[in-house]
Amino acid sequence: MKKRILGVILAVTVLAGVFAGCGSTSADSTDAANTTAGSEAVAEDAGKRAQARTLDEIKEDGKIRIGVFSDKNPFGYVDENGEVQGYDVYFAKRIGKDLLGSDDAVEFVYVEAANRVEYLESAKVDIILANFTVTDERAEKVDFALPYMKVSLGIVSPDANEITDVEQLNGKTLIVVKGTTAETYFGENYPDINLLKFDEYQEAYDALLDGRGDAFSTDNTEVLAWALQNPGFTVGVESVGSADSIAPAVQKGNTDLLNWIDDEIKGLADEEFFHKDFEETLAPVYGESVDAENLVVEGGEL
Repeated sequence: MKKRILGVILAVTVLAGVFAGCGSTSADSTDAANTTAGSEAVAEDAGKRAQARTLDEIKEDGKIRIGVFSDKNPFGYVDENGEVQGYDVYFAKRIGKDLLGSDDAVEFVYVEAANRVEYLESAKVDIILANFTVTDERAEKVDFALPYMKVSLGIVSPDANEITDVEQLNGKTLIVVKGTTAETYFGENYPDINLLKFDEYQEAYDALLDGRGDAFSTDNTEVLAWALQNPGFTVGVESVGSADSIAPAVQKGNTDLLNWIDDEIKGLADEEFFHKDFEETLAPVYGESVDAENLVVEGGEL
């Protein structure tokens, strides 16, 4: 609307100049339009990014907002009683206790894979603890703390048509979740695989159960757990692509909070906290099928 009004004013001004016998160049009109467009772009960018709360501001408020999954059992999920549970949640509660004196100080904010970066940039959360795999591309937008888990991609498929090699998926449909490393990896490396993309993990699993895809890929830690809870499905490919790490993330430049998290992870190594986390939240699901040493990272040391 602003541009249209400005255009009308400029047009009237130019016509008046013509009738008065005065010359006018198009440069003024172009500069004005460019200035308006530039202002709108700056305003739009400012709307997407908000200043993160500092460590002192979080302490003063007495609450910390931590983004977690609500549908990624056993890492971040809502149980039958409406309580948020999981490996990431267990860690989040410890952060609340050590930083603010109580795990009740944590305000859980449910996120999806595709909006984790946006929730940090817009300051909707202070920390993301949502199975966030460290990648170079993401590190350009957020700051990652030290890792607390190891991971790679896995592929789960029906027992009746088990996928045991990625090449078997050429010409077939692989289900992925938007904003995940699986979407990026298969999109860049396997052009002959058809990707069926969903916003939420539950939608992706429903599609696999319904037979809308031949297989589903996400972190191997998750598909292994899901297959154990869903008879008739097998993780035929337990590891594909590079070995990666999972770490907390904060808004780019929030150095004080980042340093506090790093110190927290280092300090928790003395009590083997993440092994305890594994035993409490993951061992009941994995049983003997997953060795904690293949997943847990203590003290941020891979």
